[in-house]
Amino acid sequence: MKSLMSLLQSVLADASIWCRTSTTRDFETISRRVEHEGLSFLTITLPTFSRDLERALDNGVVGPHLFTSFSKKGSLPRFLGGFCDLVFDRSSGQLLDEPSLDAIFFVRQICLVFKKILLPCSSERESAAYDKYVKCENEVRAWTESNQSSDIILDFDRISDLLWSRDLCRLDREVYDGDLRPKHGKGSTADKLYGNAKFEQRTWNERLEDYFPAGEFILSNSGFFRELDLVDFVEPEMEMPVKVISVPKTLKTPRLIAMEPTCMQYAQQAILSKLVSALERSNYLANSIGFSDQVPNQEMARRGSYTGSLATIDMSDASDRVSNLLVFRILRNFPSLNGAVQSCRSRTADVSGHGIIPLSKFASMGSALCFPFEAMVFLTLIFLGIEKSLSRSLQRKDISSLVGKVRVYGDDIIIPVEYVPSVVDSLNAFGMKVNSDKSFWTGKFRESCGKDYYSGEDVSVIYCRRIFPKRWSDASEMVSLISMRNAFYKRGLWKTAEHLDTIVRGLAPFPNVLETSPVVGRHSFLGFETQKVCSSLHKPLVKGLLIKSRSRSSKLDDHGALLKFFLKEGLEPYFDTKHLERYGRPESVDTKIRWASAT
Repeated sequence: MKSLMSLLQSVLADASIWCRTSTTRDFETISRRVEHEGLSFLTITLPTFSRDLERALDNGVVGPHLFTSFSKKGSLPRFLGGFCDLVFDRSSGQLLDEPSLDAIFFVRQICLVFKKILLPCSSERESAAYDKYVKCENEVRAWTESNQSSDIILDFDRISDLLWSRDLCRLDREVYDGDLRPKHGKGSTADKLYGNAKFEQRTWNERLEDYFPAGEFILSNSGFFRELDLVDFVEPEMEMPVKVISVPKTLKTPRLIAMEPTCMQYAQQAILSKLVSALERSNYLANSIGFSDQVPNQEMARRGSYTGSLATIDMSDASDRVSNLLVFRILRNFPSLNGAVQSCRSRTADVSGHGIIPLSKFASMGSALCFPFEAMVFLTLIFLGIEKSLSRSLQRKDISSLVGKVRVYGDDIIIPVEYVPSVVDSLNAFGMKVNSDKSFWTGKFRESCGKDYYSGEDVSVIYCRRIFPKRWSDASEMVSLISMRNAFYKRGLWKTAEHLDTIVRGLAPFPNVLETSPVVGRHSFLGFETQKVCSSLHKPLVKGLLIKSRSRSSKLDDHGALLKFFLKEGLEPYFDTKHLERYGRPESVDTKIRWASAT
């Protein structure tokens, strides 16, 4: 706790210098409340202060319902009052004509620095997250059962045909022709297969056979057909459910993801690569949907914050609220693609405290197909809302006219502000839930894909992701600390960077290096340092921390090794020459102090 408070004190010192306002009493308030409320004040209460600031910026005024956890003087809170006075009028609470961008940035930086620190939630909060998951599933089931043949589904069908028919038609033919290449991921699966063991899987769901026959997908060639005798073909009622687990997100609530069985993830990846490629290369929709590049969304958010013409909308429980009915309707005219998608969709989930439950949602985070199909559903609902706003049937020329104004990246949505009411109504009508705390369209604040802007200027903050290391061998903590230090330095928070320099140097060598250096070192606008020169390569060398990952032993040979060879994409060899002896995500990460290039 002491190290976190010291970091916050340094940020306050930088804020004081930038904004020319005293932060002495602000730190006294933080210290007093941390003493009484504990870490939750830094990780939960302070972020609500930032949330209220953002809402006030969007509304143009500080309302009485904002900053309720802090005492006020006039219309503004006393806490961080010097900064608030640079943004709002204290007597009326109205937004100033020219609010200080530095003050906006520093209020958010002070309040959000510990929001995303990776610490486990309390058991009560984790249990509440599982309860919420089941509650959300029940709501999706209720919506699905009541809208199977409703008029809004017919409207959804018409818009989805307008949007997706061209690209999905070609993809449907590829699935029909069997032109699919599956892929194993490096992450965890419900059946606990790890690394190279995935290439020797012995369980195959019977539902997959029509579109992903085991003889073609888990054998390297027909010469190994006897290996199928070792495969357990599982009937639908006996399939392994996805396993819902929690991973750290914030101390307020964990993130829930669903680990898929290996065979299902394997088949999903085969469709994923084809689907993403088809949509990102689409002549029609490539500029309205994205899966791998967040920059277009970020640039549109920046433009929206300056011009006020574009709104950013964020969804709550995004993937968990997409009914499988909607995905089925998008694919209804493409029998091969629809059949393949449904065959590799898991139908049940194992939820802690609730047992195995049937799923009406299409998929949770963890499915390879979750991200693209939720984006497709959201884009369909957006244009359905736009159609309602226009009070006439949507035409292809209307969609073309909105290129550069409408874009979806997962659950990050950008649309013209004039369509916000009708689009929000459309999303709500189909069981979705707009996150009002993170959606903006009235003022000059915008947020999308990890970037925050006010009036065209970047006011994104830097997060402390992990607790501070106690020794240089705490690899993950050291890497996080140094990365944070470099981010503060580049943002111009010199006091904070200097404070973190002192901490790092007390643990390990911390030389100046370029960003391309293998050494986890100190980035500086003054360049790199040279402690000695390599006698053979004549490179500048420095002594510092190097990262070394350690992978679990996972040996593979025979037909499994041959299958891995045939499944590899591209002509380049595997980077790791021992990939048949170890494979998958690193089991552990270590640091070593060695000589290495500074560049």
